Amino acid sequence: MSEVSAVQFGPFWSGTTPRAGLPSSAYCDEEFWNAECATVFTDNWVCAGFAHEIPRAGDAFPTTVAGQPIVLVRDHDNQIGAFHNVCRHRCLKLVDEARNVGKLIRCPYHAWAYDLKGALRAFPSFGGPGDAKAEGFEPAAHGLVPVRCHVWHDWIFVNVGGKAPDFDAYAASLQARLSDVDLTHLMPLTTLDFGIVETNWKFIMENFIEPYHVQFVHRGTTDQPLDKHATFIDGNCLGSTVDLDAENTGTSSLAVSSRYLTLFPNFILGTYFPNQIGVYLNVPLGPGRTAQKRAIYQTHGERPDAVGIEALGKLWWNVHKEDHAICERMQQGRASVVARDGGVLSSCWEDSVRAFQELVAVNTSAGAPASHR
Repeated sequence: MSEVSAVQFGPFWSGTTPRAGLPSSAYCDEEFWNAECATVFTDNWVCAGFAHEIPRAGDAFPTTVAGQPIVLVRDHDNQIGAFHNVCRHRCLKLVDEARNVGKLIRCPYHAWAYDLKGALRAFPSFGGPGDAKAEGFEPAAHGLVPVRCHVWHDWIFVNVGGKAPDFDAYAASLQARLSDVDLTHLMPLTTLDFGIVETNWKFIMENFIEPYHVQFVHRGTTDQPLDKHATFIDGNCLGSTVDLDAENTGTSSLAVSSRYLTLFPNFILGTYFPNQIGVYLNVPLGPGRTAQKRAIYQTHGERPDAVGIEALGKLWWNVHKEDHAICERMQQGRASVVARDGGVLSSCWEDSVRAFQELVAVNTSAGAPASHR
């Protein structure tokens, strides 16, 4: 097991004395990544996709969760399900790109086919020429293996291990912080696909959670003074808020009151005055690689025209690229011997980062999520 454990990680704060963060192995080592796959991404609810990206029956979206291939599928009852993206015959990855599969998910290798609820419907000549039947073979026992799935508004969550608490209980602290936001009529405006970011998934989460960097990294794209920010720790919901005396809703820079909310491990949601929401889809792919998208929504009001949406997307593209450059350099810095002890964290601005890191440490060392205890 990695060097990270709840004991080795040490106490939280001693008064206002800064403490170290996670050691470099937590961001670089394959061993620690495997431990995260077996615990963090298996035992908890992980955000895996956007419902609006699979709007029709037969739409299938392949992704990776806990290092495993998963496919999200909308069926003919308009329900979204998740399955291990593996044929039950020879274990080939079934869906290799987002597409509409029609009525059946068909394996290209030997033409085994599954309906949209995962039942095996065809296994041609499995028992011999022109004969699908085979002695001792039970088709009903060889359907796609389901993955526990929950759709919350437009966001698809999966629990690979199947033992996480009920989703509403798991996400209660996040939902409470959004109780004044009407999410029932979300209007997707645009989605930004950033592809692969060469950084550990935790750096993306930590960067969003803390406000300390905003005045330096985003000086040209935001106007949210540090003294207007406050951090919070609320169970597995961590982040910060910013309350401004005056709002500027133009698209040249971000200058509005905002809430930066996360749900452990990988869900990020931001609210921006007066009616904008941004949600990240972060897909951890390895110790130093994360795929990322951002969906931008409007909760109410008239939909912006194409020019307005393009300007909004451009603003957020620039903000994200600033963050990506920093996160990639954070990853590069972890190769140094100087990084072994994890640096130091501000007790004022990075207490919520420390809480996130403690959740990682407890999950990976104890083998069960802190939310189960």
